[in-house]
Amino acid sequence: MKSAYIDMIGGASGDMLLGALIDVGLPVDDLRAELSLMDVRGYTLRPEIVSRGALNCTLLHVDLDDEGQRRRGWDELSGTVESSRLPDDVRSKAIEVLDRLTDAESVVHGVDRHHLTPHELGTVDTLVDIVGVIAGFRLLGMERISAGPFPAGTGFVMSDHGRIPGIAPATAQVYAAANAPVRPANQWGPKGETVTPSGASLVTSIASFDQVAIQVNRIGYGAGSRDPEDYPNALGLWVGETSEGFGQPGSGSLAGGLSLLETNIDDMGGEGFGYVQERLLEAGALDVWMTPIQMKKNRPAILLSALVKDGDADDAANVILRETSTLGVRRRAVERYTADREIIEVGTSLGMARVKIKRVDGDIAGIAPEYEDCRKLAIEHGLTLAEVMRRVGDETRTRI
Repeated sequence: MKSAYIDMIGGASGDMLLGALIDVGLPVDDLRAELSLMDVRGYTLRPEIVSRGALNCTLLHVDLDDEGQRRRGWDELSGTVESSRLPDDVRSKAIEVLDRLTDAESVVHGVDRHHLTPHELGTVDTLVDIVGVIAGFRLLGMERISAGPFPAGTGFVMSDHGRIPGIAPATAQVYAAANAPVRPANQWGPKGETVTPSGASLVTSIASFDQVAIQVNRIGYGAGSRDPEDYPNALGLWVGETSEGFGQPGSGSLAGGLSLLETNIDDMGGEGFGYVQERLLEAGALDVWMTPIQMKKNRPAILLSALVKDGDADDAANVILRETSTLGVRRRAVERYTADREIIEVGTSLGMARVKIKRVDGDIAGIAPEYEDCRKLAIEHGLTLAEVMRRVGDETRTRI
């Protein structure tokens, strides 16, 4: 499967994405031909090879004449796309991006999208960026697009409405609406506005934020217009292949967005661990386990571990801090491969029992009778639990 990964090194904007697409191999003439399917005039495309830090990048200039610089409102922008001769998938995705952008601007300004003033949306280059990026990925044959987290800008920048934070309100609204990941700012990171509202709308519309393994064969870089000294203002685009079905449920998919919480405890009774395990599972933990360890001075202790979704990490850490004697909890990002699973109810010679079926690449890779159902059947028939689980498993295999 042809796949692409968007690495927002210094930020993201429509022209940075277009520059990266050209840098990775998109012919500019093909891009011009695709854009000509819209009834839009007043612009020319001019790629230039530039440096951003130590990176050689493509900077795509979208030069506008007087007609191109004319501000357009949502109705005109969307109408231009709707009436175009663009392929249906490009047209519908472009409308989705415009909807996401205008919805964010509407929330920020507190007005209906149809009443947004033209300067709040854009000029012809807004359409060139949005349609060009969507068409570019299509022309390169990309079947799957993923992205890393957005970089958080710092400080303040000037806008038509005055001084605003490095993350513009409309950009922040796009992040919130899409539940998009943002990496925290630090002293070595990008400064000022790093992601434009249209850049955020594009990335959240065309890409997922799953961590997908790609066999990379090409890398391109798109440059931003600014060239700061302390970081490369560029966007990376990695292009390659993933295995068919990789990243989908049931194919040994690699899932990110997980955190592992751990703490060492040497001064708490055993009953407390059972209780905190229950509380952690109630708080959304995917798994909780205890490992015997040995600490300094040969003291026996327990390593308490909890696998949680990133969004549940704070609540789970709070449970550990409140319900155990520990003074601190370690957290680190992890990934895990998962197989597809389903639970079916099977009528056996002993009675009804639920059985978990594991599949990998569509093939059955494991059968596991559910404990509680087998426990009830064991008591009801006076059999051992092991015998019931064996019989339920054997009878399930003959029926699926």
